[in-house]
Amino acid sequence: MASNITINGVDVDVTGHPDQMPLLWFVRDHLDLTGTKFGCGRGLCGACTVLLDGVPIRSCQTTLASAHGRSVTTIEGLADRNKIVREVWVEQNVAQCGYCQAGQIVAATALLESNKNPSDSDIDASLIGNICRCGTYSRIKTAISTAAQRMRDMNANTGEGA
Repeated sequence: MASNITINGVDVDVTGHPDQMPLLWFVRDHLDLTGTKFGCGRGLCGACTVLLDGVPIRSCQTTLASAHGRSVTTIEGLADRNKIVREVWVEQNVAQCGYCQAGQIVAATALLESNKNPSDSDIDASLIGNICRCGTYSRIKTAISTAAQRMRDMNANTGEGA
């Protein structure tokens, strides 16, 4: 069976058994995009979070077949879209071990692209299921709030809508 998926803006042909292979393994093992991590394998920890048509999903529980004809964005594909998020992440010293960070950053980017002024409860809701074993949740939340403010400030300075 052949399938076509757009991954980080590149059309990728998938052959074999896409109904049996998790998207995570294809991204990591076949495309060598190793920023997306394997965590629990059950969709509970968020380390494998990617965007599917702009929505955060768990790639360990999503088959290649279910991504057929759709657009997948991994942490590597966000390089041009989330500069402010990444800058604030470093400034706030969010990462300790760093293992969960790709999933956290993907989730944060999706939130800020859909909600320019997230409340604390919006931020909490966007991070449900993204586990940080180091416990840097307060820094993650502060980084997301700071990034949102900087993005609003930047839009105000350029005359774009907030």
